[in-house]
Amino acid sequence: MSLLNSSLENASFNIIFQIFCRLMTFGLNVFVVRNVGEAVLGVMNVRLLLLESTILFLSREPFFKACLTNAAEHNWAQVVNLLWLTIPICSLMSFLFGYIWLHVLTTSEILPDYYTFAVISVAISCVIHLSSLVVQLVSSAFLFNRFKVVIDATAIVFRTFLFVPMVLHWPENALLAFGVAQLAYVIFYSGTHYVYFHWYIHQLNEKRKSKRKYDDSSDSEEVKEKDKDDGIIHHFPFQSVRDFFPGQLKNDESRFNEKLTVLTWSFFRQGILKYVLTEGERIIMTVFPVITFAEQGTYDVVNNLGSLAARFIFRPIEDSGYFYFTQVVKRDKTINDQDTGKIRESVDVLTHLCSIVTSIGLIVLVFGQTYSSTLLWLYGGTKFTAHLPVSLMQAHCLAVLLLAVNGVTECYTNATADSGTINKTNFIMIYESIVFLLASYVLTSWLGPVGFIFANCLNMASRIYHSAVFINKRHAETSYRPLRGVVPKFCFSLSLGAAAVVTHSSYTLFFPDRKLLHFAIGTFIFAIVALSWMYDNRELVQLGINKWKERRQQRGDVKRD
Repeated sequence: MSLLNSSLENASFNIIFQIFCRLMTFGLNVFVVRNVGEAVLGVMNVRLLLLESTILFLSREPFFKACLTNAAEHNWAQVVNLLWLTIPICSLMSFLFGYIWLHVLTTSEILPDYYTFAVISVAISCVIHLSSLVVQLVSSAFLFNRFKVVIDATAIVFRTFLFVPMVLHWPENALLAFGVAQLAYVIFYSGTHYVYFHWYIHQLNEKRKSKRKYDDSSDSEEVKEKDKDDGIIHHFPFQSVRDFFPGQLKNDESRFNEKLTVLTWSFFRQGILKYVLTEGERIIMTVFPVITFAEQGTYDVVNNLGSLAARFIFRPIEDSGYFYFTQVVKRDKTINDQDTGKIRESVDVLTHLCSIVTSIGLIVLVFGQTYSSTLLWLYGGTKFTAHLPVSLMQAHCLAVLLLAVNGVTECYTNATADSGTINKTNFIMIYESIVFLLASYVLTSWLGPVGFIFANCLNMASRIYHSAVFINKRHAETSYRPLRGVVPKFCFSLSLGAAAVVTHSSYTLFFPDRKLLHFAIGTFIFAIVALSWMYDNRELVQLGINKWKERRQQRGDVKRD
């Protein structure tokens, strides 16, 4: 299976998984709001999840990104040693941030019962989560796509079905249920990774032994070919679960890889800044309590609903694109010094990704202005059709477009830039972080919660600009212009303009008295817009159909064999 096909399969599975997770999250949010109120939801989804993302983002993300780069050439003994450094780092951060969340952060409101237990549970769960980081990286690097989706979905279901009964019986102890469910979830998630790979390695070793009995000389090639059929690109280097622990694999080189260590440090410094840019509004809400816990809960519900496209589609595309570009494009070589065929394919992929995500973002922006009220009414009834929730949702539609473009351009930049370039961007991100926090505070004071979203839009626009500069500079000496995919084509642009006029008129005339008619008009107009996009992008549509047919044929060949 080629890297491109594997990345497409990974994106498909991740999209399905993200849809499943969001459905579970939305249902859980409604359940929490109706049983314990918006205030507890605000504490869980803003303050406690900010603690979790803070610890994991800073201690996991730089190591994972660096070690996923060009996995085919890894000395896995060095990678394992490097990844286990996350445990002491995460332990230190868990203690530090746990103390801050318990004793430094202030609020004028009374915190719910078991808040201290929930904070401690989140801190401990982060350390447990990183105890299986090596196995998580292996499942990504060797393309265990189906396993990743199954285990992630199963763990989410396990946590939900543990949390819900506890809240039903003890609604006043919701944070106790949250902490217990969080700990149980990470123990299940990490433990299942080791159990699965113990079984997989045992099966693989048995097959190798069986083949050696007949023909030792053919063993290696047959095993490699079988590994490819199972979705693994390169020869699996682990002979036992013990090899996932430091110092177990044979290693004739130094304990740590210098290039990976430098790259990890670069991602770590960048990660601090990216964390501020990503979690800025939660940081402002938590450090400067400008809105109440109940308002935070309402904001979080609307925020999650408004970022459906980003979570369902854009994030899986970014993750798969990052993996693909890291394997195909070399960081330390110019474009002209690399394989022409691979570079041409990578440019085509980047162009198509830009076109797809920009088109989705524009559709969300146009239809979101007149159908935000309808979506909020379907989700939460008339309670969520007030002026503030609708304004938040409409502003999110602009943020979705910018998030879409930034996700792909920044994904390519992070996947192909060398350590020096990444370090340079860190200085730029320092200024972006400062401007973002100031803009968040000023715009929120002026516009209310909507100011958070507009500040994020300014942040995304700035990041897009810097990524575009890097991409254009990287391809300046070639004939490739991958960012042309950001510009929508004529028929699609024309249909979007007409859609904006028609849907706005429908909203003015028929909402809220005739919601069904308003929805039917939007569905019809959306179909026209989709057809115009397919007409403008006939080659891309045909490419997608061909890839789908190839996958079906490959699966048919595997079944016949």
